[in-house]
Amino acid sequence: MLKGGRPIRICNKNFIDYLFTLSLQIATSFDLPLQIHTGFGDKDLDLRKSNPLHLREILEDSRFSKSKIVLLHASYPFSKEASYLASVYTQVYLDFGLAIPKLSVHGMVSSLKELLELAPIKKVMFSTDGYAFPETFYLGAKRARDVVYTVLSDSYEQGDLTIQEALEAVDDIFRQNSLRLYKLNNLIGSINNDHNPISLPSNNTLITPTKNNFNNNDDVIFVRIIWVDASGQHRCRVVPKWRFEEGVKDKGVGLTHAVMALPSFIDGACAGSNLSGVGEIRLVPDLNTLSTIPWSKKEEMVLGDMEIKPGEAWEYCPRSTLKRISEILHKEFNLVMNAGFENEFFILKKITKNGEEEWGPFDMSLYCSTAGFDMASQILQEIYSSLESLNITVEQLHAEGGKGQFEFAFKYLPCNLAADNIIYAREVIRSIVRKHNLIATFLPRPFLDDLGSGSHVHLSLSDEKGENVFTGSESDPLTRYGMSKIGQHFMAGVLHHLPSIFAFAAPLPNSYDRLQPNMWSGAYHCWGRENREAPIRTASPPGTPLELVSNFEVKTNDGSANPHLALASILIAGIDGLRKELTLPDPIESNPTDHSATLNRLPKDLGEAVTALEGNEIFKEMIGKNLITAVTAIRKAEIDYYEKNPEGYKVLVHRY
Repeated sequence: MLKGGRPIRICNKNFIDYLFTLSLQIATSFDLPLQIHTGFGDKDLDLRKSNPLHLREILEDSRFSKSKIVLLHASYPFSKEASYLASVYTQVYLDFGLAIPKLSVHGMVSSLKELLELAPIKKVMFSTDGYAFPETFYLGAKRARDVVYTVLSDSYEQGDLTIQEALEAVDDIFRQNSLRLYKLNNLIGSINNDHNPISLPSNNTLITPTKNNFNNNDDVIFVRIIWVDASGQHRCRVVPKWRFEEGVKDKGVGLTHAVMALPSFIDGACAGSNLSGVGEIRLVPDLNTLSTIPWSKKEEMVLGDMEIKPGEAWEYCPRSTLKRISEILHKEFNLVMNAGFENEFFILKKITKNGEEEWGPFDMSLYCSTAGFDMASQILQEIYSSLESLNITVEQLHAEGGKGQFEFAFKYLPCNLAADNIIYAREVIRSIVRKHNLIATFLPRPFLDDLGSGSHVHLSLSDEKGENVFTGSESDPLTRYGMSKIGQHFMAGVLHHLPSIFAFAAPLPNSYDRLQPNMWSGAYHCWGRENREAPIRTASPPGTPLELVSNFEVKTNDGSANPHLALASILIAGIDGLRKELTLPDPIESNPTDHSATLNRLPKDLGEAVTALEGNEIFKEMIGKNLITAVTAIRKAEIDYYEKNPEGYKVLVHRY
């Protein structure tokens, strides 16, 4: 086939056909695809004869019914014809690469749109012809992403695709279709190969640097190191990616001691907190939580631990506090507390009232309204997809009872991971809603003439095998109220210490505007079975054996609480119940308000909750006196400020 050491061109049509059909037979016998170059090519080419429609005789030949033929460059300029063939013949796949980056932007976009008019997305792949030089290879890869984004965004805007379908299309075009067609999954070193150290994340863990959505590309500019302070506000320090890699990821960044003494209304350390601008700790990234920000792809975010020096926890650190208390539960009882949050929030829009702009409800629909959900559906889909990209599992969502109010219910996880996930979930919800020129707020009660928002948390206990030991057994004589003996003691501890828990789970004066009788939040000191007016209720989801319960719900918690501190307080209460083998009173089977003569009210305001916390020696011992001092100082400052500024809570829609 060589003459003078140079390739020659075969011009005999019969010989060409023979080589082609023989090659196709061999490829089919090995179940391998054959790539065919049709359309635009060499300068002496007769373009009329390079139309892929000339392949129809081969495609309809029974010998090649199971062949796999890839039309390279999507047969440009015969993109429509190629799209038609891919839609009609199961053997035909499309690989576009010549048009990108060779054509103008308009040409690239219109070419891909023609391609996707008929061709199934599962049969379309990308490769670049710019392989000869690094610059053209990079340009081709980058342009392809820009063009695919433009085309799929238009499809979403026109209602052809949902956000989830568009995201799946991106994954298929750039990765999955090629992996399946060329059987690359079976090769050592491929993206999805089991032997490769890079693995897809499970639904039970946050993202780690070695997992699927760690962003390895050089386009990342910033890394946000996030923490939640004692007043429940999300804060972050931001460093350039290069600086993060050079040292911050190991040594962290400096923070003043005052960060754990800040109230909701001002950035100043509260009097009596024993914390001030004197002294510094390190905010050290937990690389297990590092992830690409779904709504800002050039940034990453990571949760930070507060440390005196790397490896030595600061006693005021919320994440470290929950870890430490969790270790006590495991060490003493070989148990893990699992948590699943149900987070309510309002979506607000700008409205004009009495000639002035203010934030009001997104819509006027009520509980589980189909119209209310439909109105926000596109936003909720975008939120869901962003949460999914962070490996945060949403199990249920619906319109809630307030005007413009919604709820996301998240999957059970060990409590440390659940607390981490709810921080990221709130970041996602707020940021995605903000993109639509709206506001999402987790403030407990933004409108005093409407319902409030909680962050109810469902809790259970599991043993070292991961089995639920909170639930009872029909054969166990110690089972009572559907709970095991361990479950009863643990929940009795939570019920006993509930007034002190309020200081962590309901940290704002506005929280107590929600915690009122007949507000589905729990105002009286009691518990009930499937009683949504009780502050603690046992739950029996579908699949739970008759008369047994799988978990219990604490309705006190709201979206202004630091989730790590709130769960730590609940966990301490449960541990005390286990240690002392506390017992439960009889459940309240009707509206607790009907029993107000015999039931005690839970704290009616933040002041009563602080008083309960200050008198709780168990909490001081296990959480630590210094952290308790800081928390109570912040709560007292909140009480004083909002008593003097009763309308001050309205600005908090921008902070929670």
